[in-house]
Amino acid sequence: MSWLRLLKAESRKLATTRLPLGFLAVVGLVAAVVAVAVLMGAGTDDAEGLFDTIEAQTSLLSFGMNAMIIGGLFGAIVAAREYAHGTAVPMFLAGPNRYRAMLAQLAVVVFFGGVIGLVGGGLTIAAGALALPVVDFQLLLPVDVAVRLVATSALAGAIGAGLGAGIGALIRNPGGAVTAAVAILLLGPPIVAQLVNDAAAWVPGSLIDVISGLAQEPSLVTAIGALAIWGLVPVVIGMFAVQRRDVI
Repeated sequence: MSWLRLLKAESRKLATTRLPLGFLAVVGLVAAVVAVAVLMGAGTDDAEGLFDTIEAQTSLLSFGMNAMIIGGLFGAIVAAREYAHGTAVPMFLAGPNRYRAMLAQLAVVVFFGGVIGLVGGGLTIAAGALALPVVDFQLLLPVDVAVRLVATSALAGAIGAGLGAGIGALIRNPGGAVTAAVAILLLGPPIVAQLVNDAAAWVPGSLIDVISGLAQEPSLVTAIGALAIWGLVPVVIGMFAVQRRDVI
């Protein structure tokens, strides 16, 4: 099967399930939580410090880390359930070159992860824009800052989905893959940052802050490259495992 047909098959397979819609519902829920946080935070003594500067609103409406975590869970479930449901066999029979078949699946998963991040970033800013005037604040984000936040969310969602797909291909069990993704993205980085001070700047949250414009070190290009490595390492390990092990 040609590369293009593999991509079409993987896209159709994923688009005809409810999984992408479920994750879009999750990002919509997160955006709603942001709106509720704005409404509730307005009644505190620190309300002005929370909402009255561009920096504060940028931090509040940044969806990047959420996008990476949600994308990671999405990728882990998509890849692992191929083995849990037995659909990995026809996938590899359709493209006997396992690398080629997995790359097609990875490309589709990364694309959908990027879309989920994009939608989540946009909805979060929209939630802020709707909620802030209700509590007598205005959305202060310039257009370029808002675009950067949404683009960062899309990038983080795509990289997270790749990371999750690599984990799913390696572990093959949806529950185990989700647990591993949560451990790597949510639990592991704070622990590493506490144990090794120099590592704090290289965990996903810190790198996403740089890409979003919330931090300055390391450089933007370095931060994007380092974040990409977080996704590439599990992908390479997962592809190696798929090539070396039996499909079932």
